[in-house]
Amino acid sequence: MPGIDECLIEVMRLPGARGAAVVDWTSGLALGTIGESPNGDHEATAAETAEVARMAAEQPVFAQTEVPAGLPGPPAPAVEDVIVTTAPGYHILRFVETAFDSSVFLHLWLDRAEGNLALARMRLGEIAERLVLA
Repeated sequence: MPGIDECLIEVMRLPGARGAAVVDWTSGLALGTIGESPNGDHEATAAETAEVARMAAEQPVFAQTEVPAGLPGPPAPAVEDVIVTTAPGYHILRFVETAFDSSVFLHLWLDRAEGNLALARMRLGEIAERLVLA
């Protein structure tokens, strides 16, 4: 099972990948980074994307853990990922399930002209499932 560095290298093999990071959304700290940063500073990018991740993960409308009244079936899953589109690219924040508090996500910055959003999202999910945090 790959660790942070191996996963980041694999993420950068995706077509159009510009940069990536593993971020703790509780603290806003980057646990690992690779490639470019949208604003030239990986730590600032980690803190900014952590704010977005925290907002999505903590809002009941997005992170339902119970079945809403009147709807059949099992509870909706917690937030899997957040996608932000900009003119030059995409930012995919993929939450990573961990043995501890699950406050970690993978951030991929993808070039819009060269990348494939659907493929990147699927592959990022696969990579997140295999990521081992020690």
